[in-house]
Amino acid sequence: MKKEKISFTESIIILIALLAILGIAVIKFSLSPEVPVLFTVLLLTFWARLRGFSWQDVQDGIKEGIGVAIIPIFIFILIGALIGIWIKAGIIPSIMVLGFHLISGSFFIPSVFIVCSIIGMAIGSGFTTISTVGIALFGIGTSMNINPALVAGAIISGAVFGDKMSPLSDSTNLSSAVAESELFAHIKNMMWSTIPAFIVSLILFWILGNSGHMDLTKIEHTSRILQANFSITWWALIPIILMIFCAWRKIPAIPTLFMNIAVTVIMIFIQSPHKSIQSLNNLVMNGFVAKTSDKAVDALLTRGGISSMMATVALIISTLSLGGMLMKFNVIQSAMEPLVKHLKKPGRLITVTILSGICINLFVGEQYLSVILPGRAFKPAFDKIKLSPLALSRVLEDGGSVINYLIPWGVAGSFAASTLGVPVLQFLPFVFFSLLSPIFSILSGITGIGLKWAKEK
Repeated sequence: MKKEKISFTESIIILIALLAILGIAVIKFSLSPEVPVLFTVLLLTFWARLRGFSWQDVQDGIKEGIGVAIIPIFIFILIGALIGIWIKAGIIPSIMVLGFHLISGSFFIPSVFIVCSIIGMAIGSGFTTISTVGIALFGIGTSMNINPALVAGAIISGAVFGDKMSPLSDSTNLSSAVAESELFAHIKNMMWSTIPAFIVSLILFWILGNSGHMDLTKIEHTSRILQANFSITWWALIPIILMIFCAWRKIPAIPTLFMNIAVTVIMIFIQSPHKSIQSLNNLVMNGFVAKTSDKAVDALLTRGGISSMMATVALIISTLSLGGMLMKFNVIQSAMEPLVKHLKKPGRLITVTILSGICINLFVGEQYLSVILPGRAFKPAFDKIKLSPLALSRVLEDGGSVINYLIPWGVAGSFAASTLGVPVLQFLPFVFFSLLSPIFSILSGITGIGLKWAKEK
């Protein structure tokens, strides 16, 4: 069969149909996204064969789609192992107990947002922030009887802000590179949308945080349970300090996580000299199983392990397979090309670029591609109307990487949901920073406030 060029109309129909299937399955019927995503892959495969694409094209699309996430998938596996041994070594319980003494109940939610923002900027990784300090803060919030979705929203918002504003962040460096802008100038220019989003988020978290009830009795009880069952010590901060040091030295994520795992394992053997290799292997593979006298604490701290990340890995592989096929068959490219030709005003160009990043997050589920594809597609349009590369790089962040945490089948969204134990659709309304960033970026494009032109340095 002869392959024909995919038309704009056909590509839009395909994308809308796929999104409708995923949306109805996940939102209306509350299905786990893995099966609906595989179903859309099946439908796209049948369509591809009818349009003349070979089985090899289908397989190549799947391989190319998965290829972009090999390193993140390996990082997720290491993070799964790290969470289990961090709990066993008393690191997360120690942070919780310390937090009980330092954080005010009435200012808890804003404090979570600020602390995760600072940690995120220090280490340049939203994933690591959520899976380490985020889990401890989530435990504190649960002990205070605060809505888990609200706590998760504050953790993710802070982690996203920190990741976005850190020169150590992969996504920040990627946005700068794709737009061909200077890194630190890019970070400085992002403040026009990032600072307003941060301030409004902080106000909203302060308002909602004050509506919570702080149960001092439960907090004291939880603190006693933790101190009775775990090694609570200042030495528990060593792995966190090591992680920040590695980020400062610009050591990549994989060796950083391996070093952190090694240091934590040493701490475990110091605490329990007679611990067997078999039990350590089980801890790394299956995570930590809490066995205290409190069921709530057990539920909170029974987590981690390589196996805990397998559902997330399965979702990522299937989602990126779908995205790779859409790219291989030129469906996404055909949908974007006509838009580029008719965008001559800054406000419209920025709005459409942001919406393109959001749509790619929905269809592909991968935050890097949500930066790369709109960046490549719309860069000529930005150059044509004399907008600075800084304007493009900011838009790529505001509509790309920060949105991935809001997609149930997205890499970041599924990771945050599995790590914190809160479904994406529950914490989505509270991830204010991710929701507000594209809005302020669009406002900047429409009003011209903070918009950089090519002649500006």
